[in-house]
Amino acid sequence: MSTKKDDSRGNGAAAHRDGSGPAGVGDVSRRRLLGSAGAAGAAGLVLGAAGGAGVYAATRSEVPTPLTAVGSTEAMFHGKHQAGITTPLQARGHLIAFDLAPGAGRKEAAALMRRWSDVAGRLMAGEPADTVQGHDTGVALDAGPSSLTVTFGFGRTFFTRTGLTGHRPPALDPLPVFSSDHLDARRSDGDLWVQIGADDALVAFHALRALQKEAGSAARVRWQMNGFNRTPGATGRPMTTRNLMGQVDGTNNPKPGESDFEKRIFVPAGGSSAHAWMAGGSYAVVRRIRMLLDDWEELTVKRQEQVIGRRKADGAPLSGGSEDTSMDLDKAGPDGKLLIPGNAHARISSPEENGGAAMLRRPFSYHDGISEDGTPDAGLLFICWQADPFKGFIPVQRKLDRGDALSPFIRHEASGLFAVPGGAASGEYVGQRLLEA
Repeated sequence: MSTKKDDSRGNGAAAHRDGSGPAGVGDVSRRRLLGSAGAAGAAGLVLGAAGGAGVYAATRSEVPTPLTAVGSTEAMFHGKHQAGITTPLQARGHLIAFDLAPGAGRKEAAALMRRWSDVAGRLMAGEPADTVQGHDTGVALDAGPSSLTVTFGFGRTFFTRTGLTGHRPPALDPLPVFSSDHLDARRSDGDLWVQIGADDALVAFHALRALQKEAGSAARVRWQMNGFNRTPGATGRPMTTRNLMGQVDGTNNPKPGESDFEKRIFVPAGGSSAHAWMAGGSYAVVRRIRMLLDDWEELTVKRQEQVIGRRKADGAPLSGGSEDTSMDLDKAGPDGKLLIPGNAHARISSPEENGGAAMLRRPFSYHDGISEDGTPDAGLLFICWQADPFKGFIPVQRKLDRGDALSPFIRHEASGLFAVPGGAASGEYVGQRLLEA
């Protein structure tokens, strides 16, 4: 095992878990592989990455073993963009919305964001979460950073509560009502939004608990959702994840190496002074989408593929080729019918059918047990990122709402839209350019 180190903390450089990622994306993970270190050197490195694992081993008179690749991977807190947007999908996730407490305003919000940023920065580096509200719980004591990311956003109501309505961007206007919506207001929206992701369940929970405690009396949890993805290394080769319908999900995502990726996903600098705080940021649309799995699983694989427009085995379009082959939307079979049906989900949601509208989908699956009717309460915590939801999510969802073959098998049950500011520079906290404007 070789050691590959990226000393680009805070400068926006990017590296995938294998160290081969493209430059210019500010939040993608770096890997600290420790296998080549000697026993004494490894002990010191493990202590630094795991926040105490080396001490625990020493009390048992054991030689500590190096962290695995999963445990040692660290995402950068400081940078041009917040982590958790272009970071590779993590195995575990928590989404939490908070409302500011009655009487709390701009001053309390700024103090909270400062505390949260401090805690998130230390946790993402694999350090203990000793906070103003109490000592570290020790839940993640033996683990490294495990690709932990913590991402913060502001809902529309946050600006009213803090007296900052003049700085609220038009892109935070309420989402339209869609015919497929069955939204629960108690699990929608919120003043503040936090996304936590990690490749270890205990590391993710540790961050969740620390941030909840650190909210103190300033904010109260409005809703929380827990999700998961396939664990890195569980497949023989890196591949696009699957959702709970068994479909490859995320094939046609914008890629960081594409020339227009930044302008599609991140807010550019140079806008109005009132909204300059969003430079380098992005807008997150969050939807809890329940999958009607019992109905879906009654379909044959062939019918499922026609609903989606892609092969279930490998995600390739029904028009032929491999997963990365562009869809041929005009190609017909021997019977003269389109190989990708006119109402197939992949067709209707494609940029080609939506004037180039695109968004970066970065979801988690969820399973919250069995409903009263005996069906699984399971589906997708859909999260998509774009520079402007009125040019990304909204036009695509409007098109899907008019006749998507997948619609009978899903139900949108919760929704939120959040402005996620750019990353914090060293010495800053997230949102400082807004809250101290």
